[in-house]
Amino acid sequence: MKDVSYRVALGGIVSALCLVTMFLAGVLPAFYLLLPMIAGVLMMIIAVEVSRSWAFLTYIAVSLLSLLVTFDKEAALVFIMIFGHYPIVRLYLQKIPLKGLRAFIKLIIFNICVLSYFYVTVYIFGLDEMLEEFDDYGKYGAYAMLALCNVVFLMYDVNLDACYNIYRRRFAAKLKKKR
Repeated sequence: MKDVSYRVALGGIVSALCLVTMFLAGVLPAFYLLLPMIAGVLMMIIAVEVSRSWAFLTYIAVSLLSLLVTFDKEAALVFIMIFGHYPIVRLYLQKIPLKGLRAFIKLIIFNICVLSYFYVTVYIFGLDEMLEEFDDYGKYGAYAMLALCNVVFLMYDVNLDACYNIYRRRFAAKLKKKR
């Protein structure tokens, strides 16, 4: 029973921290991409500390709550479609032995998520301003933006690896001692 209560408590704490970061995206709109990334890093803690299935349940709970109660719906969509699930899926992808293949699969998953986010934002939620912004950059503006997003994603992936290593070395042992 202690194990279940620990899972629920840790899931609740991480969910609350994720929702706070999503609320901050409404208060600090300049960070509408950075704050969902930080919330994704918190999802990784659940996946490492408890289990990946528990992390997906926490991700679903935070996704629904962020859509319902936060101010910035665009940041909530960024979390749901791009950065919320990736740190959990990344733990599976890290098991692929070939680094080139692993990086290629990560980029494929990211590009599918980004393009899905774009189409949901424009065609389902009707935010046509995004299409008008790409017209300002010319014929190849959307491709240049996607290439820039891929570079940012690769930096995010490297930073996730650093966060994972720091967590494992410094914090995981302290949490296990207190349990």
